[in-house]
Amino acid sequence: MTTRRTRRAAITVAAIMTGAAACSAPGGSAGSGKAADSVVIGVASEPDTLSPLLGYGKDGNSKIFDGLLARDADLKLQPALAKALPEVGGDGLTYTYTLRDGVEFSDGEPLTPADVVFTYRTVLDAKTNNTARSELDAIKAVRASGDDQVVFTLKYPYAPFAGRTVLPIVPEHIAGAQDPNTGSFNTKPVGTGPYVLAGWSKGEKLTFKANPGYWGGAPKVKTFTMAVIADDNVRATRLRSGDLDGAVLPPNLAATFKNDTGRKTYDAKSYDFRTVTLPTENKVTGDRAIRQALDAAVDRQTMVDKILDGAGRPAYGPLPTDDPWFDKSIERPQNLGKAKGILDAAGWKAGDGGIRAKGDLRAAFTLLYPSGDKVRQDHALAYASDAKKAGISVTVESATWEVIEPRMKNDAVLAGFGSTGDPDFGLYTLLHSSLAGDGFNNMARYDDPAVDKALDTGRRSQDPATREAAYDTLQRALVQNPGYTFLTHINHLYVLADRWAGLTTQLEPHEHGFASGPWWNIEDWQPKK
Repeated sequence: MTTRRTRRAAITVAAIMTGAAACSAPGGSAGSGKAADSVVIGVASEPDTLSPLLGYGKDGNSKIFDGLLARDADLKLQPALAKALPEVGGDGLTYTYTLRDGVEFSDGEPLTPADVVFTYRTVLDAKTNNTARSELDAIKAVRASGDDQVVFTLKYPYAPFAGRTVLPIVPEHIAGAQDPNTGSFNTKPVGTGPYVLAGWSKGEKLTFKANPGYWGGAPKVKTFTMAVIADDNVRATRLRSGDLDGAVLPPNLAATFKNDTGRKTYDAKSYDFRTVTLPTENKVTGDRAIRQALDAAVDRQTMVDKILDGAGRPAYGPLPTDDPWFDKSIERPQNLGKAKGILDAAGWKAGDGGIRAKGDLRAAFTLLYPSGDKVRQDHALAYASDAKKAGISVTVESATWEVIEPRMKNDAVLAGFGSTGDPDFGLYTLLHSSLAGDGFNNMARYDDPAVDKALDTGRRSQDPATREAAYDTLQRALVQNPGYTFLTHINHLYVLADRWAGLTTQLEPHEHGFASGPWWNIEDWQPKK
């Protein structure tokens, strides 16, 4: 029988926090006598909460929790806490799930329909600080039915709804007694997953131990630690020294392990794109001509070749070029002549040093990128170089996210986004005007009625042809009125000691490293004989 463990989700925790340096070294040398049942992984950042009620694991990425459904190696939905895929009503407005028998939380209490109802109702409560609430907008009501069923009633037919039910389920008997925003559950979670949290030293490491009562079978890897190391170079150094068994690395550093016979490199394709947000409230980036010129001036292919060492693809929009929803008509090369013509026509005239101005307003703005992220730094510098060729001055600055967040209303940011699955999952929160300025949703405060209409049509229609037309319209509209400059879709690279069998990678979202990469199914690993 295929176990639940072969169907774990590929998607990692939202990690927009910077981690501090290093954790205590696990000791030893990778591949030289270390116990195969203990793993230490180096990641760039940590979550700010471990509660699904506040967004942790919302895409099915947690080792502590399970959702009603999960995704397999090919991202196909499979039963998890539910016995089977949902029964869908003929009108597409009801989804009924029957729970698996005998599932317990790690404290020994049984999973019940009430836990599922509590989880969804709490996430949907406006008093809960969950910025992903809009992803569950289609839900009108959720209720228990009998001893083992949960029924969702939708406001409108929502074609990809089943994909939203990978949301982790929390125990009402614990979380229900706390404030979801401030309770201890946020840092001391209890779930049904294959691992339990053994310890969390903020900014340093998170340690997980196998859940011996896991309904999918006890994992062979008994403990794993996520060492929070923000700096790419430090992560690579500690991996090389043997302090880490594995790490997520940028292409240039992953390449340094190419000839290491004791380690293996894993290359995962992703929906993860690098983009420059162009805030509409900034007088320069808010000018459509500036945005169009930047779109034409950028050399995406050179970024892939030079910055990513070929481990990626040019990004002509938020969907990768090999995605079935991608509109191939929007592919476009760098065109500096077009960029200059757009600026000329809009009254941006060349001035001192070749930088353009319109009246007293110089074509100049600041571009922020998160400290320690070499890939984003290189994208930012290349972008500034391309922009200057068109007569636009871009000043590149590094900062922590704590500094960036209050400034992103007016300053451009070298950002990363991208969700696997249905296009609604990533595009709505990136572009819909109703979410402008809502945390890291719609960071550019983009507002285009045609795009909003396409997003709403794609979300509310069940007809594949109607949805395809809507997303084609959206992609073409983004070329005419770009609120972002899309640069590259990047592959995620991981280097890991070659001591286990059963390792694979999946098509990944933007968030990666924490519970994706070759350790997305760590509970399935087997020691090499």
